[in-house]
Amino acid sequence: MVSLLKVNHQQHFAVFSSGIRPNNRTFHHKSSFISMSSRSPTTIQHLHNTVSSSSNHSLDIPIMVNGCSGKMGKAVIKAADSAGLNIVPLSFGSAVENGKTVQVCGKDIVIHGPDDRENVLASVFDEHPNLVVVDYTVPSAVNDNAELYCKVGVPFVMGTTGGDRDRLYKTVEDSKVYAVISPQMGKQVVAFLAAMEIMAEQFPGAFSGYSLQVMESHQTSKVDTSGTAKAVISCFQKLGVSFDVDQSFLRVST
Repeated sequence: MVSLLKVNHQQHFAVFSSGIRPNNRTFHHKSSFISMSSRSPTTIQHLHNTVSSSSNHSLDIPIMVNGCSGKMGKAVIKAADSAGLNIVPLSFGSAVENGKTVQVCGKDIVIHGPDDRENVLASVFDEHPNLVVVDYTVPSAVNDNAELYCKVGVPFVMGTTGGDRDRLYKTVEDSKVYAVISPQMGKQVVAFLAAMEIMAEQFPGAFSGYSLQVMESHQTSKVDTSGTAKAVISCFQKLGVSFDVDQSFLRVST
């Protein structure tokens, strides 16, 4: 069975091949091709269209986007601004970016490095009690950032992949802070992953004896392995497929 999962600019190929059955007869399965492609607006466009259609005035919801110098960070800021959200002109970044100013949507956003993150976030949260943080930083910052958000008590969206995910989930569960954590924000992929989880729970070992090959394609600036691909592979592992996540990826940069 061959399946292709395609969402926006990311492609994930999963190739399955069956082995020899106990009666020593080789079963040749007809290959099938499953394609998921989003013909609807992208996640960012969907956010803009949904909010714009329901309101023509500012929602007065403050949003702080960490990682504002990256592609996703800038895209989120543009969508939030178009939707009437209140963009907080501060952002977290690397030590090298500390003190720099990034202009997005005509707004000057000052980047703060790791050293003064807690004081900055606490101050912003005091000024904006209904603050929401959106994180599109780097994998190495995922856990430290999440622990800070939970410590201060700020609801957040973790769009950054990587880091120690079990530690991330435990941090949020222990803090009782509201958080959205997903390797993919496209609703079609979220639905697909949810269906895969259900199948893995109800049919454990169903793909035992099958092999899995994964190829992912990303822009050259992508830092880590696809979180979406990892999530899909995790489900197939529960279904009985043997796969080494750290060694069996074929990555193609675009």
